[in-house]
Amino acid sequence: MTWWRGRSPAVFFVASAVLLAGGAIAAVSGADAVSRALWVAATVLGLGLSLLWTVRSVAERRASVDVIAVLALAGALWVGEEFAGAMVTLMLASGRLLEDRAAARADRELRLLVERTPRTARRRTGDRVDGIPVEAVSPGDVLVVGTGEVVPVDGRLLATGTFDESALTGEPMPVERPSGDDVRSGVVNAGPPVDLVATSSASESTYANVVRLVEQAQATSAPFVRTADRFAVLFVPLTLVLAGLAWALAGSPVRAVAVLVVATPCPLLLAAPVAIMSGLSRASRIGVVVKGGAALEALAAGEVVLFDKTGTLTHGRPELASVVTAPGAPPAQDVLRLAASLNQVSPHPLASALVGAARRRDLDLELPTGVREVHGYGLEGLVGDVVVRLGKARWIVGDDDPTWLRQVRRRAALDGCLTVFVAVAGRPAGAFLLEDPVRPDAPRMLAALKEVGIRRTVLLTGDRADIAETVGRIVGVDAVLADRDPADKLAAIRDESAAARTIMVGDGVNDAPALAAAGVGVALAARGATASSEAADVVLTVDRVDAIADAILIARRSRRIALEAVLVGMGLSLVAMLAAAAGLLPPAAGAVLQEGIDVLAIGIALRALLPSRLHSVPMSQEDVATARRLRSGHDVAIAAVEQIRTVADDLRTRDCRLEPVRTLLSRLEEDLIPHERDDEEELMPLVARALGGAATATMRRTHAEIEHQVSRLHRLLDGIDPEHVAPEDVTELRRLLYGLYAVCRLHNSQEEEGAFALVPAGPSPTRRSGRRRAPG
Repeated sequence: MTWWRGRSPAVFFVASAVLLAGGAIAAVSGADAVSRALWVAATVLGLGLSLLWTVRSVAERRASVDVIAVLALAGALWVGEEFAGAMVTLMLASGRLLEDRAAARADRELRLLVERTPRTARRRTGDRVDGIPVEAVSPGDVLVVGTGEVVPVDGRLLATGTFDESALTGEPMPVERPSGDDVRSGVVNAGPPVDLVATSSASESTYANVVRLVEQAQATSAPFVRTADRFAVLFVPLTLVLAGLAWALAGSPVRAVAVLVVATPCPLLLAAPVAIMSGLSRASRIGVVVKGGAALEALAAGEVVLFDKTGTLTHGRPELASVVTAPGAPPAQDVLRLAASLNQVSPHPLASALVGAARRRDLDLELPTGVREVHGYGLEGLVGDVVVRLGKARWIVGDDDPTWLRQVRRRAALDGCLTVFVAVAGRPAGAFLLEDPVRPDAPRMLAALKEVGIRRTVLLTGDRADIAETVGRIVGVDAVLADRDPADKLAAIRDESAAARTIMVGDGVNDAPALAAAGVGVALAARGATASSEAADVVLTVDRVDAIADAILIARRSRRIALEAVLVGMGLSLVAMLAAAAGLLPPAAGAVLQEGIDVLAIGIALRALLPSRLHSVPMSQEDVATARRLRSGHDVAIAAVEQIRTVADDLRTRDCRLEPVRTLLSRLEEDLIPHERDDEEELMPLVARALGGAATATMRRTHAEIEHQVSRLHRLLDGIDPEHVAPEDVTELRRLLYGLYAVCRLHNSQEEEGAFALVPAGPSPTRRSGRRRAPG
């Protein structure tokens, strides 16, 4: 029975084709009795299966147009139109085979995914490497991944590695990831063996989640709910009435059979599912798993989009915003290097922020020794021969409340930052301020949603109002609803759904109820399994939210093409029905004509597979390489921008020292200004090619402003007597430095959103040599 279920559509198609062709050969050879017998056999085969499908639909209380096929086949036998019956059988068989092939292809893709799932891992313990079941891996284990092996669980690299990430992102080119970078399970090590620290278990890893999502999508979308069922209530009675009228007017059942033959609704049975399935396939190529045709159509119909904030419009993981050093502490770069070295062996999410920031600044990290975690306080260990401690303020500073600590707390409260404090050699060394930055592709995504016809966008978050309003202004939503718990989110979605069809986008566990309540739930699952991905109708497996707009564009195009195929196919069928009712189209000719209509309708539907305009901007490999190279300098120089603020903060009106300002000026003139000129020569043409020349206007203006402010700083310092620095000189220096800091921060955001957000997912190249450059 299993063999038959898997091959029955192919057997049905081959049998019907052989019987039809055999009958045709016999007819040409003059063996009329044989030809009629073969065509009758084909008609009886189609009649029996159509009757079975109709009974099944009635048992499931589902409207179906299979009854038309039953009547057409039975009528063909009754009036002696065996050829027409055989043609109708072939149409039905080809439709079933097409559906089966599409489902088989999806099953094959799922099977390949499952077969790639890692079963074992190699765990390093000292100098030993042991093979263990992947289920035995725990966060914090050090794993070895050999050349050509699949990464078994999500982890953090302890050395630079090269990976084939096509299974998750579709990006065909190998990606180089530096030491300290996060790598997802399911990618293949395309370089030498590497070590990584596991940050998740196997069941919670990214690849396991992708397999579950595809399984869920296939279970939802197969068998396909045929679009014909929606029209059956009207189409079946219309066909029967027209056939009855034709019989009554002609006084012969032949015309009625001709009407039934051309009424066989293959454009509905085939064309619409082909277009919808093509849309599902195209969406999956850009990293969007849509759980079935119903979800695709609902996505296409959406009018209002609601977003969670954390992890959706923001990165959802902390990034280093600034380093504040304590009086007498080592320089900020040394403090960060020591802290990041210690954090290399920690699976904590905050550890990734410090390690990543250190790598972007080209700091040389050492593997720590004697690392121990003090529960509830932090982490302690040796970096070289220096004791480094990371954690809460009271564990680092004690019960004192020095001025620098109060400044850190004030800045953290104003900017909505997390703080991690550090001690070096037993003395407080400073603090790290960590923020959750806005995704650089989020503003472009919001603009793209307006272009595809979304009428309203809403930020719906449990975060406090001031932070939510800031994010809302940056990305450009229409409304902000802050301080909402899960129950409040449900109420807000119900209110929006009462007026329009809604799409909810989120990534956290607390988003699951909201995703289930919206018309369509869209979950971001690029970083692993969450309850939201189980509750959602659409899941993004790439870590880019601009894929949402492209998915909606694909869904709307697929729905439009499906409608076009149905209208053209059924419109021609109705014309043919009228011609048959008028006696202009005998059953045999009607069957051949209907086959031609089917081919035309399916051809229209297959347009959904063709490439179409998306909001993602295509870039050449050369432009991608150039952008990533420039991004390296952009990332490294964030430290230079923070130095501007640090120098300004340290200026004192009494006994003011100008040496730090002069050192900063040298760095700006030697690194920042040349980098801005490089951006002007290389990055701006790249952006112009991708988005048009108008997109570079504001960035070019900011380049000029940065160079102007650095020139002003030079002239101001030349005019100040270092032996007699007046209070008004210090005030002017502070004003100029804070202004330059603000312009540089704004310019960094401009380039993130306007240039680097265009680059396909992947890290910036690791810099091996050359001078350190400042941001553009």
